[in-house]
Amino acid sequence: MRSIFSAATPGVVAPTRIVWLPGAYHAAQDFLNAGFAEAVLLRHLPVDLSFVDLELRYLGDDAAVHGLRADLVLPARKMGVSVWLAGVSLGGFIALDYAATFGGELDGLCLLAPYLGNRMLTAEIAAAPRLDSWEPGDLADTDAERRIWRFIKTRAADAPPIYLGFGRDDRFSAAHELLAAALPPSAVQVVAGGHEWRTWTKLWENFLESRFA
Repeated sequence: MRSIFSAATPGVVAPTRIVWLPGAYHAAQDFLNAGFAEAVLLRHLPVDLSFVDLELRYLGDDAAVHGLRADLVLPARKMGVSVWLAGVSLGGFIALDYAATFGGELDGLCLLAPYLGNRMLTAEIAAAPRLDSWEPGDLADTDAERRIWRFIKTRAADAPPIYLGFGRDDRFSAAHELLAAALPPSAVQVVAGGHEWRTWTKLWENFLESRFA
């Protein structure tokens, strides 16, 4: 799995590693262009970053999840570092699917404007009195979209944290609000902006300030 590595300090393994997954039609280089690595270096934070190029053949392609595990997550864990999985848009969906499959291997998720399923599914969830009363059904075993919502619904109180950030004018904000309702208010941030890099860069900087600075 191709990736770009950005070390907090050259030659030193930082105690935390965040693996970033891009959205559809985006690439690892786009994170660098948007200043994601620079934001860490300017703050002198002990956080190493890996920016991944995903090659998805279809939504819910489990080859992406298994490739991430073999090539990036498990090697980092063997070095004894804390591993966060992060993603923008479709990358956030893949991060959630990883957590639903191998959640015990992660120390947290950072999701910026994640794709959270088709509109029919999110409308079905929104129609339930609350997420606890929504039933994912048997399809959750094979349907990645239902699987991630089953994961969100059944997360233990002491599960690794999820940070959610999105723009107020994001076209997927209705789905984001459903996820926000399942998280502590302190884990959610909404800023001005839409489904775009400048919004995600601001959210990333805010996450770094609140979590690591």
